[in-house]
Amino acid sequence: MGVRSEIDHTPPAFLAALEQLHAAPVRPEVAIDEIPAPQRIAPHAHALSGDVEVAGDDVATGRFILLHDPAGNDAWNGEFRCVTFARAEVEAEMAADPALASVGWSWLVDALETHGGTHTAASGSVTVVTTETFGEMADDAGSAQVEVRASWTPTSEVGAHVAAWSELLCTLAGLPPLSPGVVPLQRRRGRR
Repeated sequence: MGVRSEIDHTPPAFLAALEQLHAAPVRPEVAIDEIPAPQRIAPHAHALSGDVEVAGDDVATGRFILLHDPAGNDAWNGEFRCVTFARAEVEAEMAADPALASVGWSWLVDALETHGGTHTAASGSVTVVTTETFGEMADDAGSAQVEVRASWTPTSEVGAHVAAWSELLCTLAGLPPLSPGVVPLQRRRGRR
């Protein structure tokens, strides 16, 4: 690991965080792939996409991005930043509930707490979108989605934050939490 970081100038702290990220236990319903990371936000970045499939249907999707700036970033209050996006279809009745945005944020906070993802400087938004159809599309059913966009500075191992993100995806998809004592399986991660 030391030789690699000297050759490609990747800081050892980022390499260690990547090892934690890849070793993170994720919910078995979540299929994870590596995707291209944004290049201009931080000197070092790594990104994952996750999809939850139930009975052959994609029911939730999201991204998890780990940013690293060895010089630190005042806005992050640290050297690392987790950035996430999670989206799922929801029932129209659920989307009509004015508390859904607050509940959506609590799902993220609860998942981080459950998995030991301690953090600071959290920020984000929860968006609820409903679509109604008209005219020639009037016979098509409308749809509703909830999206959680968030970022935070991790103060614990990165693996806990990836596990929390996978839990958030499953919660948005309406899946029940794993029973106490059940350990989520590690899924193979592909490279794109």
